[in-house]
Amino acid sequence: MPSMSSTQQSAGRRTGRARPGLVAGLAVSALVLAACGGTTGEEDGGSASSTDEDTISVFGAFATPLEEPWDGAIHAALTDVAEDGEITYQHVDDLGTADEMERALRDIIATEDPDIIVGDAFAAEEAVREVAAEFPDTAFAFGSGGAEQAPNFSVFDNWLQDPAYLSGMLAGGLTKTGTIGVVGAMPIPEVNRIVNAFTAGAQEVNPAATVTVSFINSFFDPATAKQAAEAAIAGGADVLFAERDGVIAAAEENGLPVFGMMVDQQEQAPEHVVSSLVWDMRPTIEAVVAAVEDGSYEASNLAEYSFMVNGGSSLAPINTGTAFPIPAELIAQVEERQAAIMDGNFTTPVDEDEPAGSTTVGE
Repeated sequence: MPSMSSTQQSAGRRTGRARPGLVAGLAVSALVLAACGGTTGEEDGGSASSTDEDTISVFGAFATPLEEPWDGAIHAALTDVAEDGEITYQHVDDLGTADEMERALRDIIATEDPDIIVGDAFAAEEAVREVAAEFPDTAFAFGSGGAEQAPNFSVFDNWLQDPAYLSGMLAGGLTKTGTIGVVGAMPIPEVNRIVNAFTAGAQEVNPAATVTVSFINSFFDPATAKQAAEAAIAGGADVLFAERDGVIAAAEENGLPVFGMMVDQQEQAPEHVVSSLVWDMRPTIEAVVAAVEDGSYEASNLAEYSFMVNGGSSLAPINTGTAFPIPAELIAQVEERQAAIMDGNFTTPVDEDEPAGSTTVGE
């Protein structure tokens, strides 16, 4: 069920178009939610405050609930930028079908007329691109597996191959059975490159390691992801990578090391989450906002802003408070590789092919 919230902060003057006020914001809540068959949810962005009319306005349109870390990472960055006074921000989530996404986008533009709309188009690519083409004066920046679309549809993705490689190194050094389990969404390029980088890192440290990969055929199905993790454990895996939500719970229940995804997920299982691949969308958001502010915005591929060297991704601090020891020499090895990535002496391979031997579970 979709829910609407807003984060609106006062800020200095910007050069964006004037935006409607709070009454329009409430109207779009009702329109979007009615179109998607939902009801108004709790506000989690705080009460709205008066804003400068020229502040850049951003609307988030998300296909999944924000508990799903991919969209959650985008939402977190937008919230941070709003709290710093650089934008006003509202959002709607759980737009699970292409029809829901298209209706929501049309309602958002009709009632709010934001300067920028940010979201994910993977499950609604054609619909989102069609709406963007009809409204060329609105900047669209969407997660997408396709190319940018002139004049106004920019694309981004979570280019997390660098922290994935480093996490894999840690996993390769921690496994005692020699088997590591990965549970991912589906075998599409943006997932494959993360899983393959993780595998390459594991096998740098432990060439004999076997990495089993299960795809759940969904971006958000914690129950199926947990079942896939339990199957990997039954098959001998003693270290897990939670590319999807649900795996950390299985690792904690079985007392195993696990790696999180998108945000630092240590708090979910403080004694078992070794580290996480962290995606920081703030550099991407700020690049889009700056271009809209100065009138230079045009459709582009925003991939570079997610690279580790540009601050768009990182390895979360390694958790030395786990229930199992992490050898100091392993940490040093990972830190050395990270330094090589940052200074350009090592380039993580990007392999977007489906991992060899992977299986798909779920519907």
